[in-house]
Amino acid sequence: MAQWEGLQQLDPMYRQKVHELYDRDELPMDVRHYLATWIESQEWDRAARDPSLAVVLFQVLLENLDNQYSRFMQEGNGESFVLQCNFRKFKQNFQRYQEEPYTLASTIQWFLTKEREILQMAELSNQVQSLQVQQENMETDNQRNMLKKLEDLRQRVQVMDHTVKCLEEQQDEFDFKYQTHKMEATVSQADLKVLQLMLNRLDHSRKSLLSAMTTLLTVIEEVVSVLVEEELVQWRWRQQKAYIGAPEDSSLEKLEEWFTSLAEGMFQVREFLQKLEELSGKVTYERDPVISQKSLLQQRADSILTTLLKSAFVVETQPSIPQGKGPLVLRTSVQFSVKTRFLVKVPELNHSMQVKVTMDNDAPQVKGYRRFNVLGTSTKALNMTESLQGGMVADFRHLTLKEQKVGAGGKGISDLSLSVTEELHVINFETEFNLHGLSLKLETCSLPVVVISNSSQQQSAWASVLWFNMLCRDHKNVLFFANTTPAPWPQVGEMLSWQFLSAAGRGLDTHQLDTIAQKLFGKQQSYDKCTLSWARFSKENVPDNSFSLWVWLDGILCLVKAYLADLWKDGSVMGFISKGRERTLLKKKMDGTFLLRFSESIKDGGITFSWVESDLRVGKRDVRSVQPFTKTDMTQIPFVEIIRNFQILEVGNVPENPLRYLYPDIPKDTAFGKYYEEGSGEDSPYIKYIKTKLMFVSDSSGASVELHG
Repeated sequence: MAQWEGLQQLDPMYRQKVHELYDRDELPMDVRHYLATWIESQEWDRAARDPSLAVVLFQVLLENLDNQYSRFMQEGNGESFVLQCNFRKFKQNFQRYQEEPYTLASTIQWFLTKEREILQMAELSNQVQSLQVQQENMETDNQRNMLKKLEDLRQRVQVMDHTVKCLEEQQDEFDFKYQTHKMEATVSQADLKVLQLMLNRLDHSRKSLLSAMTTLLTVIEEVVSVLVEEELVQWRWRQQKAYIGAPEDSSLEKLEEWFTSLAEGMFQVREFLQKLEELSGKVTYERDPVISQKSLLQQRADSILTTLLKSAFVVETQPSIPQGKGPLVLRTSVQFSVKTRFLVKVPELNHSMQVKVTMDNDAPQVKGYRRFNVLGTSTKALNMTESLQGGMVADFRHLTLKEQKVGAGGKGISDLSLSVTEELHVINFETEFNLHGLSLKLETCSLPVVVISNSSQQQSAWASVLWFNMLCRDHKNVLFFANTTPAPWPQVGEMLSWQFLSAAGRGLDTHQLDTIAQKLFGKQQSYDKCTLSWARFSKENVPDNSFSLWVWLDGILCLVKAYLADLWKDGSVMGFISKGRERTLLKKKMDGTFLLRFSESIKDGGITFSWVESDLRVGKRDVRSVQPFTKTDMTQIPFVEIIRNFQILEVGNVPENPLRYLYPDIPKDTAFGKYYEEGSGEDSPYIKYIKTKLMFVSDSSGASVELHG
């Protein structure tokens, strides 16, 4: 299908993007439409680099405009007259490219590239929607199955309620006749037979009810098992990944609805059993099935309900400090917050269940393992006022940790060697549930936290949080770093991509991840089977540098989040690319094409640009780059203004900006214009920085100051 035809068949949202693209004078939409076939069949990319071909295509374009003008004249209707006038104006406007037809070729190529990007966006959107539909279908299927099971249970409980009431009426009828005959002096054989028949029917009804109760408990037990062992476990894993940047839904509304529904059903079952005990107390007989079976059913019901209620106590919001590197990194003497939730809504217990916070209840016996006291309001009631959905929550907002000085964990059975940021701790929570004769102690705990004493430890502490939550699902494994296994590179790559996605709205693509992998493992056909150890990730220096992989990446992440978020999100920053691939890509493009990449040698994050240019003295094309810019520069001037105002002064020439087209061929001002400040030149608010730091000098030999050939 022709490209222009494909654009016309897109959804309205993407057709609007096409209209926005052509809302400019460089290439009118009418010209693109009526000359579509010819435009798409030409080599505009080559013409942008080949002046002779550019001249030929320019002349043919003018001829095609004349031919289309003649067709409109022949048609002779009102619409054709308007188009005829427009095409005359279009031809006049194109005349400005008479001296530089290669500029027109570059412009048309840019429009065609942007069209392809719109088509690709539409196709990607369709693919994403398809994947989302599949994912949503899976989630919807799970939800639908759970709702179906809960509805089935609700109906069974209703039937059970009706059956218990019928049994009570049946027993009352028998008891009335029995008590009546009991007061009589003599009872006939016929009356005795009637009473025996009624008792037999009562016995049969009791046995049927007990059998139905057994079946109901089996069904509930199966649903509770799915909820606790599958749905809740999956939620915990989603929450872990969400806390290290994954785009996961960790909301609790559905689980709360399901837990509450099951708990309500189970309390009704306990009421049925209590009613049976009451009925049996009023009327009993030899081999009464209630006496022989009720106790076992009660134990089973209480066991199921206990499992449900104990699993319902969770940490909804994990511990975090304000302005920290990330959640799960706490600092002594700095307040942190954490929120617990009881997933069973029980209005009768609102403000009654007191939650107590402690720490490291099962601390390992390891020499040097620190102990902490939890200070602040460490006891709070679960209540339904601190939640928008009316759930039972206890929101702790002003807790602090203080290290215990006495002993300081100095004694221990094991003599492991863990750094402060590898030492994991757990915040514990406990409360008591007391309702309808059921008394339970409920406990839960946070994900492991890292406790630091100064801000310089945040970087390595966050690395520990990332590594643990990427690999381990056992929340109580506080000695994880004593013997951590290497991680598969695809899993590490996914985790790193989440960091950029959460920091600035765009993850890492395959090329970027491969560039990082190549630094670690050398050039390989595939990195899928490579593994990365914890030491290589966070401790050992990457080749040719004096810092680890994580230190380098974290510096870049901080730079992106603080200064480059918009450019990263819109795809302007290529970021991770080897110098070899950089040269290969740029040398295929027209002079002035540049790309933005991160520095590989700056610990705290740096970004630079490289561009291609022709050296007429030696007859070759070369790629040049400038010293990386860091946060020191970007606190003084936005990076887009650096790109906008960068200049090189060749000896004997007027200063010029060599940056013309963002790779692959986007005019610089088109790519970055929306981010420019209003003032430019002498009116720029950054003129002092521009004059002192953005003028580079290159001498006649091609040598340069702060430039790299």
